Amino acid sequence: MQTNSSRRPSSGRRPYSGSTGGQSGSRPSFNRNRSGSHGGGSRFGGGNRGGGSRGGSRGGSKRKQPTFDPSQFINKNPIEIAQEAYVAKHTFRDFKLGGLIVENVEKLGIETPSPIQDQIIPLICDGKDVIGIAETGTGKTAAFLLPLIEKTAKQKNQVTLILAPTRELALQAEGEFRKFSVGLKQYATVCVGGTGIRPQIRALGRNNHFIIGTPGRVLDLIERKVIKPEKITNVVLDEADRMLDMGFIHDMRKILSGVSRDRQTLFFSATMTDEAERLVNDFMQKPVTVSVKKKDVTNSIAQDVVPYEHVHKFDTLLALLGKDELKRVIIFGAMKHSVEKLANELVHNGIKAESIHGNKSHGQRQRSLGAFKSGNARVLVATDVAARGIHVDNVTHVINYDLPNTFEDYVHRIGRTGRGTKSGQALTFVPK
Repeated sequence: MQTNSSRRPSSGRRPYSGSTGGQSGSRPSFNRNRSGSHGGGSRFGGGNRGGGSRGGSRGGSKRKQPTFDPSQFINKNPIEIAQEAYVAKHTFRDFKLGGLIVENVEKLGIETPSPIQDQIIPLICDGKDVIGIAETGTGKTAAFLLPLIEKTAKQKNQVTLILAPTRELALQAEGEFRKFSVGLKQYATVCVGGTGIRPQIRALGRNNHFIIGTPGRVLDLIERKVIKPEKITNVVLDEADRMLDMGFIHDMRKILSGVSRDRQTLFFSATMTDEAERLVNDFMQKPVTVSVKKKDVTNSIAQDVVPYEHVHKFDTLLALLGKDELKRVIIFGAMKHSVEKLANELVHNGIKAESIHGNKSHGQRQRSLGAFKSGNARVLVATDVAARGIHVDNVTHVINYDLPNTFEDYVHRIGRTGRGTKSGQALTFVPK
């Protein structure tokens, strides 16, 4: 990883003085009834919620320190719940998908539909609007892509718009599309912020069947008359709750209001907030709901706190990373600049680390994520942009170096470990 400084410490470790998530000598207290004005139903302390693709952060104020009771982060004996094996009612051939699509699925080694795929693909194939209550990692991307690819194979005039909260999620959806659509001569363009808009405008000049993007950049392109919403026949809102939480509600409403009412609308979310319900009521036609909830992540991951003194916070982190069991680690920080500085300091101290945050370009973020996924970096230091939708196998530990803004953000952060049948551990730094 490139660092901003070429100088290494002259001896030993260098103290790190980034955001601490709390002041030394004060123990944070968690208050579930705390109210705020941060949009998206946030109930806790503030911080800016970057608008993402339309020019970065939408707030300019200093981050308000969240408050939590440290006991919320302790669960040394996670519950091991025997999950009853789901018996699928269909095979992929039962969905009447085209032969090429089924072949592409089989080549990827996917033999049996996941619960969300098994229950929702037939509804989408029937042309219904659907609400899928499902978390990341349940196979929901394939659940909406496969029937829409089939629909497009039969009706060449189909144009699908997929909205996702982050660049990473949009790119992952486009990657899945490429795998499932091999040989079908269907095309997709990714439209996200943090990268040049001109190549996207050029790509949109061809006959695209799928447009995958973040709400801010998609709305920019609509306002430039490059994307013509009246031609869109299908809309997918992926991770809708996260888009709402990030402040995209007005962009989403503007986009949907310009699309024909004859469209098919697919809504996927891990939770259903009041704001999400209003969106559903305003823009969907008699939707059918399918709910596939996984186990409670806060009960299934080992969790503990790491007490620290302010001046020794970085040394405490280095001591932790010196343990062999921390093999692949995501460290969450509060601010973009402090995340970058922390990653650089880890590199200076001999730890292979990368960073991912909103100030990095699209290409830089992808290179950092690629290095972490490939094992070339042991540690990924991230802001909450990485808390949802980034799939990295075998993350052994999540470390909350800075406290999250909300308890929901905490749950999303620690969900990066203990995925599938794997065990994981989450450690949260709290001041002494």
